[in-house]
Amino acid sequence: MNHMNLIETWGYCTEGKHRLVVYEYMENGSLASKLRLDKLDWATRLNIVIGTAKGLAYLHEECLEWVLHCDVKPHNILLDGNYNPKVADFGLSKRWDRGGTENWNFSMMRGTRGYMAPEWVLNLAITSKVDVYSYGVVVLEMITGRSPCRENGEGLVNWVREMVKREGWVEETVNGSIRGEYDGRVMEKVVEIALQCVEEDSQARPTMSQVVDMLLHM
Repeated sequence: MNHMNLIETWGYCTEGKHRLVVYEYMENGSLASKLRLDKLDWATRLNIVIGTAKGLAYLHEECLEWVLHCDVKPHNILLDGNYNPKVADFGLSKRWDRGGTENWNFSMMRGTRGYMAPEWVLNLAITSKVDVYSYGVVVLEMITGRSPCRENGEGLVNWVREMVKREGWVEETVNGSIRGEYDGRVMEKVVEIALQCVEEDSQARPTMSQVVDMLLHM
C-alpha cells in the first residue's frame, strides 16, 4: 500500500517475543488531540475531511488487495507537519482479495463505540460501508465538536439529523471555534455528505470514492 493519506511503515520486528512496528513521525499527532484543543480552522478541517476520504477510498478500491480498516476514528487519523491527514493503526483491519465478493466474515465486532456502524450490532453483512459510516461520524464530530458517544440518550448522528430540520441550523450546529470562518453553502454540503455516510441502511451509503468525488465538486 502506498498513498499520501496512509501512514508509511518504515520497518518492523517479529523476532521471538519482540513485536515492533516503526511508522513515519507525524509532527502534529492525532486528529483526536487537535480536536480536544479546539484550534483547527475550517480550511484545515476540510483538508483533513478530503484527505481522509481519499485514503479510505484507496484502501477500499485502489490498492492491490482491498482493505477494510474497521476502526476509523480521530485517534487513528494522524497529521503531518502541514496538517495533512494519514490514516493509521491497522490493528483491526481485514484484507480481501479484490476478485472475491465484497462481504467480509468476522468472528466478533471490531471498532470503537460511537463510531461503529449498525451492521456490527445487528449481525448484518459486513462490507466497506462500515468504514464509510465511521468516516461520516468523524466528519460530524469535526464540524460540531460533539462526542459521538451517547449523551443523555441522544447520539451525535440523531442530534445532527434533528438540527438540520431547523431554519438557520448551520450556525447552531457548527462548533463555535470555527464559526464565521467558513462558507455556509460548503458547510451545508459537507454535513449533507456526512449524513449520507451514516445512513442506517448500508446500501444507502455512498462508497468512499463517491464521497471523494462529492467533496471535490461542492
